[in-house]
Amino acid sequence: MNGMMFNFASLQAPLVLWQQMTQMAFEAQMVIAMRTAGMLGLVKQDSDESTRMVIEKADAASEAVHAALRAAGRGQRADQVMAAALRPYRRRTKANVKRLTAAK
Repeated sequence: MNGMMFNFASLQAPLVLWQQMTQMAFEAQMVIAMRTAGMLGLVKQDSDESTRMVIEKADAASEAVHAALRAAGRGQRADQVMAAALRPYRRRTKANVKRLTAAK
């Protein structure tokens, strides 16, 4: 390959990204279901949950844009830029599932 070593780890990167996106999608559905149940009064929910879900989306979007721009500015591959953009959303969905499923 013209004296260049092939990076086999780069073949795995899209699969890892796909796995993270799939896991985030499942967690997001759980959060939506739990928040909907809370809004309907079926489960106990903190009074600020509606405000929290609006604010966290704006914060995550801002963090995702900045992370993607930093990764792109460092010359990272497209999958690395996407992973950087996904990280703030993934962190929030994971934290929301943990918080909303905790016994109250």
